[in-house]
Amino acid sequence: MAVGLLTLELYLPMNDSLKGKRSILKPLVARLRRDFNVSVCEADAQDVLTRAVLEVACVSHNHALAHRHLQQVAQRVENWRLDAQLIDYAIEMLG
Repeated sequence: MAVGLLTLELYLPMNDSLKGKRSILKPLVARLRRDFNVSVCEADAQDVLTRAVLEVACVSHNHALAHRHLQQVAQRVENWRLDAQLIDYAIEMLG
């Protein structure tokens, strides 16, 4: 069994309030959970209006499948929203 952890760093260029940030992140998190069956949380920069760090976790049978799954998540996030730009991502394999 393999556990993969994806860290997504997002830039929210047109955001100027916590309410605006929530309106961007909430649908993104819900869609990731629904479409990819992963766990997602906002892990850092909660008080920074133009930046968000999301952690995405998945469990799979082997490391290759988990890594590929998390790469697909990162690619989808990069293409989904115009108001949330993917700055960087990192995949870490655990166990």
